[in-house]
Amino acid sequence: MDWSSYRGVLVVVEQRAGVAKPVSWQLLGEGRRLANKLDAPLMALVMGYQVGHLAQEAIYHGADRVYLCDSPELRDYRTRPYSRVCLHVIRAFKPEIVLMGATYTGRDLAGAIATHLPTGLTADSTMLDVDEDRLLLASRPAFSEKMLATILCKQFKPQMATARAGVFEALPRDPSRTGEIVTVPPQIPPEDIATEVLEFIAATDRVNLAEAEVIVAGGRGLGGPSAFAMLKELADALGGVVGASRAAVDLGWIDHRHQVGQTGTTVRPKLYFAIGISGAVQHVVGMQNAECIIAINKDPAAPIFQIAHYGIVGDLFQIVPAITEAVRARKAAGRFRADGEGLGFSLTGAGSGGPVRGAE
Repeated sequence: MDWSSYRGVLVVVEQRAGVAKPVSWQLLGEGRRLANKLDAPLMALVMGYQVGHLAQEAIYHGADRVYLCDSPELRDYRTRPYSRVCLHVIRAFKPEIVLMGATYTGRDLAGAIATHLPTGLTADSTMLDVDEDRLLLASRPAFSEKMLATILCKQFKPQMATARAGVFEALPRDPSRTGEIVTVPPQIPPEDIATEVLEFIAATDRVNLAEAEVIVAGGRGLGGPSAFAMLKELADALGGVVGASRAAVDLGWIDHRHQVGQTGTTVRPKLYFAIGISGAVQHVVGMQNAECIIAINKDPAAPIFQIAHYGIVGDLFQIVPAITEAVRARKAAGRFRADGEGLGFSLTGAGSGGPVRGAE
């Protein structure tokens, strides 16, 4: 079959209440790299109500052309009206690759679209590339995370993949970028939509590791579940959330929703505390892209120090409360900044296996 009319990479921008999910900008960054390699345009699809500003933001984040469907029927996400807009754009403009975030919404929408087209879909990708035949190489963990499988879709177009948040890096926002915005009408009259959203109730106890800027994570070195209360105090002081290693989750010390790593959530926060975490590979691959990693462990040979920007060897039950108090004091004095230097850490060896560093 001749697929030559399919060209370019399309990223579906996910938003809620007019605020884009960070994974959308991260996918535009990766999509830009793939589009450049294919010598093809990078496109974005923005759907919602009063979301015109996101079309411009998509251009600032790397898109050449944005398809915008702005309609009251799209105020709240529902599978059918959103999927019909996606199907219309894909059939009319024929991108060869379609990327979405591996969020709850992205997984639902991508599955519906792939079924209707039909085409193949690789879910939860952690690596993306293209080969000389313009085939998308979408890689993801497989066989209980023991292998990395690279999946190709040779028989259908477009090639589709969802990708985990925090895996790819967004391009710096560039307000000088220009691009084309194409308005797309909704594809279903309101009276033909079978579902109605009566009220949206936000979950208050949900742990959003993927979008957290500060994560305080604990592992087996905590010695038991009660120590996570200490980590929660530090996370609250920093305005962050609590994470955990797989070992701590497997021991039943904390819920799986907090798990960071290959079998949990992949994260890219500005600040990551690894407390009592040895640094097993499956954990490291899920947090190694954090801007600043601070490791606290009593074992100076713990592998986590190989990737940490700052490290402290010692008793975490003395160190963590001291940091929490220091953060509170700095916030009270108006001198707080959520990064290593802002917390008073002094860098004496650069971020990979160097000597242990200290805090004031």
